Amino acid sequence: EKGNITYGELAAELGEVNPEELDRVFDTFEELGVNEPLRKAVEEMGFEAPMPIQERVIPRLLGDANDIVALAQTGTGKTAAFGLPVLQRIDAGVRRPQALVLAPTRELCLQISSDLVDYSKYISGVKVIPVYGGSSIESQIRSLRAGANVIVATPGRLIDLIKRGVVKLDEVNTVVLDEADEMLNMGFLDSIEEILSHVPEDHKTLLFSATMPADILKIAKHYMRDYEEIVVGTRNEGSENVRHIYYMVNARDKYLALKRVVDNSPGIYAIVFCRTRRDTQEIADNLIKDGYNAEALHGDLSQQQRDIVMKKFRDRVVTILVATDVAARGLDVSDLTHVINYGLPEDTAVYNHRSGRTGRAGKKGVSVAIIHSREKGRLREIERIIGKTFEHLEVPTPEHIIEKQLYNLADRLEKVKVNEEGIAKYLPGISRKLEWLSEEDLIKRVISLEFNRLLDYYKDAPKIDFIDAKPERDRKRKGEKKGPAHERPADDREKDRRTAARGMERVYVNVGKRDGFFAGNLIEALNKLVQGKRVDVGRIDLLPAYTLFDVSKKDARKVVGALTGADFFGKRLHSEIADKDRDYSRLSDKKKKSKSKQ
Repeated sequence: EKGNITYGELAAELGEVNPEELDRVFDTFEELGVNEPLRKAVEEMGFEAPMPIQERVIPRLLGDANDIVALAQTGTGKTAAFGLPVLQRIDAGVRRPQALVLAPTRELCLQISSDLVDYSKYISGVKVIPVYGGSSIESQIRSLRAGANVIVATPGRLIDLIKRGVVKLDEVNTVVLDEADEMLNMGFLDSIEEILSHVPEDHKTLLFSATMPADILKIAKHYMRDYEEIVVGTRNEGSENVRHIYYMVNARDKYLALKRVVDNSPGIYAIVFCRTRRDTQEIADNLIKDGYNAEALHGDLSQQQRDIVMKKFRDRVVTILVATDVAARGLDVSDLTHVINYGLPEDTAVYNHRSGRTGRAGKKGVSVAIIHSREKGRLREIERIIGKTFEHLEVPTPEHIIEKQLYNLADRLEKVKVNEEGIAKYLPGISRKLEWLSEEDLIKRVISLEFNRLLDYYKDAPKIDFIDAKPERDRKRKGEKKGPAHERPADDREKDRRTAARGMERVYVNVGKRDGFFAGNLIEALNKLVQGKRVDVGRIDLLPAYTLFDVSKKDARKVVGALTGADFFGKRLHSEIADKDRDYSRLSDKKKKSKSKQ
């Protein structure tokens, strides 16, 4: 009877709609019922066709469907799924909050409000205000008093504004809880309940979550009316576009493995996730020292420092962000090539959030786990829950890394855009200077200019994959008795400590933990005392009275010479190439007894 009508308009007209019809595939935003000003804005932003979550949510929100619980990974188009219908339902003539979006972090709050402003570019008078902690509350109060249609808020700051009487939610018709599982992880349940108590009972609620823990269901059952659950993919499932791989190494070799993963991925744009702030800062510092474009992001940074780091990362001035899970919440960055887990999180939901940051908008991504043998059981548990199988790969070998980097250089040279006009006047002089070089010589020099550091670093570099229990079984077949290190005789354990990795030399220095000497002190001493190029340090064994560590064979003598005679807080250092047959623990005991007699 109505003739040409969109399905969104039909949904609004009928109220109760057959869910199967709502789940049909829509080719355009117009078919979904999105109005012309919003369509014009999203087309300019590069949206060509609705994504699955948008196909399923937008018609329901524009109609009179029930409350919605939507399970979808980060980066699946959630903001447009709720943002477009929310904006379409706004009466711009009423300068009171009509929609409320709650987000767990300042960063996500800003990202959502920025997207909503972009969507509403061609709708006159719509005002979107972000409110969040860590910024001046007075300026936010001034903005809110000037009038707001949509408030995007973190729970804590919103409650503060409600208590001050600045925000009234009595005309809110739509509440969106974005990344609800993260808000629960951060302890916002009580805050969410308090906020919802200020909203009219007849409002529409949308809850978006990457996973469905029990507490999410409690919120849904308590605060949502006859809610409908929409699942894009499978519950607790990782993104289909993400390849999950793992490398297994000894715990002491994790950082070396990280560098090899990075070196093996030219053009990498990645987040490296660590468990603690200390690990985050230490790994970032080491990467920076080793020449990588890296920065740390963790809770010890001020808000201004965090903003600077994130801007550098978004602008790709920094290509490797080393972060804790809490600090990275709400960080919305497109086109990540890798997410690297520097060890596995305890909670599978956390792994899902990490890996969901790559492989977005139909692009491929890689989630890497660098683990040691004790984490293998946790890996299998994650596999079972997300329904994915991790590929076990060997840590890239130096030969493979160098080959990949060289081919990448060749590819860059092949595809580089040549500014013929700009360089024309310089070419004759350069050609005369280089005319004595053959084509082969020129190629060798270009490669050496780019890769001498890499070639030097990986010369004689050892294989670092974890060796499993097979040698132990072989020893048992031969009748030998050699169990785990802590069960073996002290002499055997001491001999193991004096053995260097392949391609490395073991070095002894006569200070240890008892002297307040730790890994950071060793690296600092080497950087300060050893002249020339930075020394590559391998395994470090810190003992109470002395330290043993690996350096490349070419640097060993130089390191010993630099350390010997140096001062460490009043103690004169002695260093030597470690002798496999010398028991340094007994040597330090003799020195200790001699000192006590004196």
